[in-house]
Amino acid sequence: MHGPEFLADTQIVMLGKLALASFLGLLIGTERGLIAKQPAGTRTFSLVALATCLLVVVGNHVNAQVYGIMNFDPTHLAGSIVQGVGFLGAGLIIFRGDSIHGITTAAGLWLTAAIGIAVGFGLYLLSIFGTLLMIIILTGMWFVEHQWKDWFTTHRPDTENPLGR
Repeated sequence: MHGPEFLADTQIVMLGKLALASFLGLLIGTERGLIAKQPAGTRTFSLVALATCLLVVVGNHVNAQVYGIMNFDPTHLAGSIVQGVGFLGAGLIIFRGDSIHGITTAAGLWLTAAIGIAVGFGLYLLSIFGTLLMIIILTGMWFVEHQWKDWFTTHRPDTENPLGR
């Protein structure tokens, strides 16, 4: 095969990409919703992954249709997706006094969008590995952070006598 039809995915491949992106977003959202008890959870993350993948799949399909006729670059579409999801994530960040809430969820949405983009471009192993790393970071580091907080709380030096005397 030569020409634009070589660049186009079959309909079944496009459907598979959407299903994989949705599933990977669902896995990430499950951690955010059930373990971290965040309002943006399973549905939100699955929808972000699905939407970003769909936009890339459509961009790739359009690119294959207009190949050699007009200049269309799906990577520019990916850049626009990253900006849009960054805006969505910014809405999740809440400042309360001296603390910030929602920044991990916002970063998670941003990475979920990147995973959806990777699936859309056909980088399946990379997107699956990225999802696994993200879940390990979110769950594993949550556990480690809490262990450190407990250790530092119980081993904190006496505040009245900082030298421990």
